[in-house]
Amino acid sequence: MDLKQIFKTPNPIIGVVHLQPLPTSPRWGGDLKAIIGRAEQEATALASGGANGIIVENFFDAPFAKDRVDPAVVSAMTLVVERLTNLVTLPIGINVLRNDAHSAIAIASCTSAQFIRVNVLNGIMATDQGLIEGQAHQLLRYRRELGSDVKILADVLVKHGRPLGSPNLTTAVQETIGRALADAVILSGWTTGSPPNLEDLELASAAAAGIPVFIGSGASWENIATLMQAADGVIVSSSLKRKGHIEQPIDPIRVSQFVEAARRGLSEKEANKNARDGGPPAPELGKVKSKMGNG
Repeated sequence: MDLKQIFKTPNPIIGVVHLQPLPTSPRWGGDLKAIIGRAEQEATALASGGANGIIVENFFDAPFAKDRVDPAVVSAMTLVVERLTNLVTLPIGINVLRNDAHSAIAIASCTSAQFIRVNVLNGIMATDQGLIEGQAHQLLRYRRELGSDVKILADVLVKHGRPLGSPNLTTAVQETIGRALADAVILSGWTTGSPPNLEDLELASAAAAGIPVFIGSGASWENIATLMQAADGVIVSSSLKRKGHIEQPIDPIRVSQFVEAARRGLSEKEANKNARDGGPPAPELGKVKSKMGNG
């Protein structure tokens, strides 16, 4: 996956547009125009704040179906994504929660979106939706049938879930890439808002052997400079919202602050690389703690 070709940078910052409750969800309010309007506002805020990409999620549809969502959700998300592709020039991705990768890649293929996020591509995770089994074999074949080049960003040991058994993080990353054929991998903390720790990101990056590794949760302007030392990109949402509250809309000022902090981290990363090559060392950064383990 060539990040620079898709995002115009080798280290993309992807902001998340959390859609308000969609048709058939328990909290659906009956006004799709309002949902589209808020999505347009948030996409504009991300673009104006300096994000390099957008991912659209049916985040407020909880409780989620563990696999296939209702066709009305697919229809609504397709309408939203189509509107956003005509509004902003940023690359757009799709995550159909909890794990409807088939619908996500269908929407992406029909709207010219560039990538999808898949929470469980391979293996089995115990989640609040029950046991979710990865279906990489079906998804990759479906992508081929569609004649699509939509990229697959896959979570490894996804948040809000526990693996059956105790897989080693290195093995999990290698199998997600080598056997499930993910184009990039995502590493999160245990829950929404909790970051992976730096050591796990370093392990994942080493195991990925050149395949992009994204931070998938918990990134903020306070920790992103540290986390970017061991990652290629970041998917971020909560810390971009007004006052950092998940239910609030995205604040373009907070987007700009986050982008500035991430760029500072990338500059430090480059300085560290130069130091290893014989140049002056960069200042040492603090480490981020989280509950993410290696198994």
